[in-house]
Amino acid sequence: MEKTVCELFAGVGGFRLGLERASKDWQTVWFSQWEPNRKAQWAHECYVSHWGDVDEYTGIDIGKVDKSMIPDHNLLVGGFPCQDYSVARPLSDSTGLEGKKGVLWWQIRDTLQEKNAPFVLLENVDRLLKSPASQRGRDFGVMLACFADLGYSVEWRVINAADYGAGQRRRRVFIFAYRNHTVYGEKSAGQEPKVILEKDGFFAQTFPVREIEAVSEKKIPYDDIVSVSENFAFPFENAGYMTEGKLYTAKTEPIYEEPIPLKDLLEENVPESYFLNEDVSKWEYLKGAKKVNRTSKTGHEYIFSEGAIAFPDNIDSPARTMLTSESSLNRSTHVIRDPQNGRLRLITPLEAERIQGFSDNWTDMGMPQKFRYFCMGNALVVSLVTRMGMTLNLIFEQERDA
Repeated sequence: MEKTVCELFAGVGGFRLGLERASKDWQTVWFSQWEPNRKAQWAHECYVSHWGDVDEYTGIDIGKVDKSMIPDHNLLVGGFPCQDYSVARPLSDSTGLEGKKGVLWWQIRDTLQEKNAPFVLLENVDRLLKSPASQRGRDFGVMLACFADLGYSVEWRVINAADYGAGQRRRRVFIFAYRNHTVYGEKSAGQEPKVILEKDGFFAQTFPVREIEAVSEKKIPYDDIVSVSENFAFPFENAGYMTEGKLYTAKTEPIYEEPIPLKDLLEENVPESYFLNEDVSKWEYLKGAKKVNRTSKTGHEYIFSEGAIAFPDNIDSPARTMLTSESSLNRSTHVIRDPQNGRLRLITPLEAERIQGFSDNWTDMGMPQKFRYFCMGNALVVSLVTRMGMTLNLIFEQERDA
């Protein structure tokens, strides 16, 4: 099977870079990257600076793209936001589905419906498995019901990158879906769910885990996705498998690999502009533990509390999760003590790229510095994709030619 890829919500190309590091045979035939409410599309420009463009539609709202014009591909990849995936029936169509406007999952679903990609690899924040708070698991249940309705089975795993040798403590859920008629799908259909989750599945092969104690089961009514949206709730664990509407989920424990400490990713001779001034009281307050009296919009008074964050960050450990606000004056920004001179400073854009596993100066193509941090906060850890790409290499070798 040809290793052709469509990359949606591509950012600065983490999926593509990771796959190409796994094999030069991976060929991205189309991509989409558009940041709403921004005149300058820096992420798209960065992507194009590395690989060139495909057509005039790669940098516009994916919702305005006719999915039939996307080239055929055998792997659909993308990282997309956790949103409200609830659905309803249009009044004019008793069998159709109508999701909330702007929710990007439906662009993925529409692309799968039109192009029938045999394999899918997606990334999202791990709270997807437990959202919304009022109906835990509903949103992921809607996604799984859509996959089942289209003839896919699904594996998922929440992965902390630092557990598998990376330089950042970043937890994300990865979702691997495949059509039931593929060689991989037919092979999986004959296996016990526990074996898939523990040993032989996509994620178990790529990110080994210890023996699983118990597997929970549930049936999802994928023939009625609206009913799932209205009624479904389920305590998804950090790993799972779904086939023909049958859910299996289990708590897994990784077989840990030594992470990269932040000190191994630091630059030398960092410019003065990254160092803090003498007054660090604002940083100390933001990073410190606190209890604050607040009043909600409805007039309810409550106490907001949060624990302390290490100040400065320990460079002998992997980095914390990088956010899009990195480098600004806020609680989540990394502040380190420079090992050369002992002074407190921010991490540099190049160090942010290294933390995510990109090549040095990946975003240094005229992009403003704050957007370099923003793009890295939005990105995924490239080394994880490379590992998954190695497993995909083996799966694609075993597939029949399409």
